[in-house]
Amino acid sequence: MKLQIIACAVALATGGLFFNHTMSEAIAANNIASVQKSIQPTQEQKLVTRQLANLVDRQHYLNMRLDANTSQRILDMYLDSLDPDHTLFLASEVEAYKQKYGATLGAALKAGDLTAAYDIHAQYRKHLTSFYESMLKEVKKPQNLEQKDVYLDIDREKAPYFATTAERQDYWDKMLVSQLISLTITKQEDMAKQAALKADPSLANGQDLTAAEDLTPVQTLTKRYKRKLERISRLKSDDVLERILNAMTLTYDPHSNYFPPIDAIELNRQTTLELEGIGVSIRPERRNEDYTRVETIVEGGPASKSGQIHPGDRIIGVAQDGKKMEDVVGWTSQEIVGLIRGKRGTKVTIRLLGAGVSMSQARNVTLVRDVIKEEDEGVRSRTTEVVRDGKTHKFGVIEIPSFYLNYRARRDGADYRSVAQDTAAALQSLQKQNVEGIIVDLRNNPGGSLEEVARMISQVIKSGPVVQIRDGNGTVSVFKDNDDGEQLYSGPLAVLINLASASASEIYSAAIQDYGRGVVIGSTTLGKGTAQIQLDSLAYGQATLTQRKFYRITGGSTQNKGVIPDIKLVDIYNEQFGERKAKNALQWDTIPTAPFKREGDVAKYLPQLEKLSASRVTQDPQFSYLDARTKLAKKEDDRKKIVLSLSERRAEIDQMEQQTLTADNRRRELTNLKPYPNWETYQTSLDAMIEARAKMKASKRPPLPEDKAFVDEAANVLIDYAGLQQPK
Repeated sequence: MKLQIIACAVALATGGLFFNHTMSEAIAANNIASVQKSIQPTQEQKLVTRQLANLVDRQHYLNMRLDANTSQRILDMYLDSLDPDHTLFLASEVEAYKQKYGATLGAALKAGDLTAAYDIHAQYRKHLTSFYESMLKEVKKPQNLEQKDVYLDIDREKAPYFATTAERQDYWDKMLVSQLISLTITKQEDMAKQAALKADPSLANGQDLTAAEDLTPVQTLTKRYKRKLERISRLKSDDVLERILNAMTLTYDPHSNYFPPIDAIELNRQTTLELEGIGVSIRPERRNEDYTRVETIVEGGPASKSGQIHPGDRIIGVAQDGKKMEDVVGWTSQEIVGLIRGKRGTKVTIRLLGAGVSMSQARNVTLVRDVIKEEDEGVRSRTTEVVRDGKTHKFGVIEIPSFYLNYRARRDGADYRSVAQDTAAALQSLQKQNVEGIIVDLRNNPGGSLEEVARMISQVIKSGPVVQIRDGNGTVSVFKDNDDGEQLYSGPLAVLINLASASASEIYSAAIQDYGRGVVIGSTTLGKGTAQIQLDSLAYGQATLTQRKFYRITGGSTQNKGVIPDIKLVDIYNEQFGERKAKNALQWDTIPTAPFKREGDVAKYLPQLEKLSASRVTQDPQFSYLDARTKLAKKEDDRKKIVLSLSERRAEIDQMEQQTLTADNRRRELTNLKPYPNWETYQTSLDAMIEARAKMKASKRPPLPEDKAFVDEAANVLIDYAGLQQPK
């Protein structure tokens, strides 16, 4: 996740941040009726609603009934999912919904009755449509971009719904001005970057950094509004179903989720490292975001084998087997991916437009979907070297992106990949290279298979319990290392974690910490200490349901609090997300300790290790840079309102840009690199780097200097640890 330093007003988000237009009740009623007819639930969707509602009611960890109280909370969650900033529905509408549906929504879902959800969503779509049509008219009018002492509130999550249409209209008027201010500043900066590029073409570093479409702020907003208005017409029954079923599951906890069929494909991909598609990665085109282009092609996939699809091709149409071609110009990348992916053995036709050719030269390519194995997404290992006191020290690094296991392939007796197998191979390979220690990098690892993490812990400890699990009835089970004392790796070990390390990552790092087996380094983890079953036999789509809770072998839960590292480094995420920020997160608690024997005594050396690390980090240019960036980001994240004055906003952004540039130039000077002369040069160089890295396979991208700093510091901590353990 990149740190967002420059905040450019309130984004025009899909999913309802604002919206309605005043009209008579008679017209509104007619519009709602027409919208309702366009989207209705199918029998399969009604059936899966009944299935999932009854499962949540009876089998969730909390043992919380779908009664009137829970029903009201589900309605609140549903309304918030549609209108998170409370700028869409009026207070009177919300109150009417609560009176009509509040006490009975849960019972209706258990019966497969989706009337309430579809009625409310129809009103939501009407509001969106009316809003965009209204704003398309308003944006043509002259707007005052210099309103002194006038602000737009941007933190409205807990704000009351507007009582009147006049209050709401006032907010929309301010929002329009804010967006125009942001686009005006963006336009100025884009022109400055193009001027810098013209003056020094080498800044592009061989990348195509041609400017986006040359549109005025008004033209840009107009185009966006039209695109979003058109997108409303593409909303399907699945969109409504996903909203309401997730409102229900998320009322219980943040990790019980529903996935409609298209999203279920992504869920399976994450756990198996396989997907069924054609083997391309896509992203919006730089010059014109209406177009989506092919970025990379997976070797051995259908697209690669065809020889007819090339990086840079624009996807302008997609046709399912036997169906008409869908024009996808203006569609999001996610929507296009949803059309392209599908079951193995089925056909899909892609209409492509090569770079620099006219529409008349577009070509159709028909491919048969196949299973794509994502080799780049698995375990990666390498060595790294650090120099201390004139001596070079070599360490192994194992990057683990997730705890994957292709359980379907294993069940079917086919060849399969698992993270434990891949990690074992990496451990053996690195030991043959005579490394002084191994760093297991679990940063940004979202978790995965409990079975796999237990196997991985057993690779580095002698024997004993690895994690405790309690179910909703209070029954505790213990996962143990049962390999008769076999230990694949017994040498020095460090584990890197951060706020995006979750679930199985937390089980692994907690066990290493509790056994004293190694040093845990980084920032406090996410705090996802719950386990979900995957419901893949539902009538429609798939779901996850929380049924168990993880506990360390010492008895404390990893839930909510997460794993606190032994050696703390800068938190690049500033605690922006995680269990401690989530709605309805389960609480931290404890159970009795499981008998175990420590294998090391890291705690004994922690005061000295912390002191030595802090001394290095203070002097390290990369950590100094990251610390400055995170402080600037926090300042922006804490902002509650933004001024509606172009000159004042420009001044604020100029100040932040200068502080950001100063931080990076200080780093460059300390690492013998030439400082950037101005913000435009800095931004152009960053754009070139991002473009170049996007075209590389994940396994081929060199670590960024600020990212490598964490690995280097982990290696230095292991050197310190080894030195402190030496007899005096």
